[in-house]
Amino acid sequence: MNDIQLSAKTEVLIRFSEVDSLRIVWHGNYIKYLEDGREAFGRKYGLGYLDYINNNLLTPIVKVDIDYKYPLHYGDKAIIETTYVDQDSAKVVFDYKIYRASDNVLVSLASTIQVFLNMERELQLTIPLFFEEWKRKWGLIR
Repeated sequence: MNDIQLSAKTEVLIRFSEVDSLRIVWHGNYIKYLEDGREAFGRKYGLGYLDYINNNLLTPIVKVDIDYKYPLHYGDKAIIETTYVDQDSAKVVFDYKIYRASDNVLVSLASTIQVFLNMERELQLTIPLFFEEWKRKWGLIR
């Protein structure tokens, strides 16, 4: 592991369908915001879901951790900052910070862990060549 930090930001508008009877974003919708963050990261760094699939890999999430600090409301804009956390093991880890755009208040911290499966859904215990090459491209390994 090294000191290089890869991150991406994206903005989402909170829709009416995402709030609950308390008039705040229902907690389960934050999972979708994390997905938005991973997709923005993938577009920026060439690590989208189709890149995995085109290399005969699946990357299911095996762990999600979310710390809710402040609520988001209908009409708010949220900024999702997604940061890749480099690992020596065969997994993909991201940290997230979600901010309310109007005042830059940190509303949530989160992390996810994904593992590698081949197309037969067998766990890959070593870093796949595709992912190793991706890490090399971005200076994470030499």
